[in-house]
Amino acid sequence: MHSNLIVARMEIGSADEVARLFGEFDTTDMPHRMGTRRRQLFAYRGLYFHLQDFDGEDGGERIEAAKSDSRFIGISDDLKPHIAAYDPATWRSPADALAQRFYHWSAT
Repeated sequence: MHSNLIVARMEIGSADEVARLFGEFDTTDMPHRMGTRRRQLFAYRGLYFHLQDFDGEDGGERIEAAKSDSRFIGISDDLKPHIAAYDPATWRSPADALAQRFYHWSAT
């Protein structure tokens, strides 16, 4: 399994709406199309953490293929009033919002 952690800023009070948007999105076939196995959203003091687990080693290729789907474009647009880049001065693409894992442990 492969995991991505997206870090961004979230408007205070937006958690319910963001959860609703993803709840609707996740009832479609899009998570399966992207290989998403699990999605978890976290908020902490104006920060947004989006943990997404994928089947296989890398979900990047499947996400890239899904980016042209109107549902992917739609949720991206719907999230804009609620979610903003952590550092707008350095943000060029969603890859700039991915946290870099520097340690991993799993039970054997």
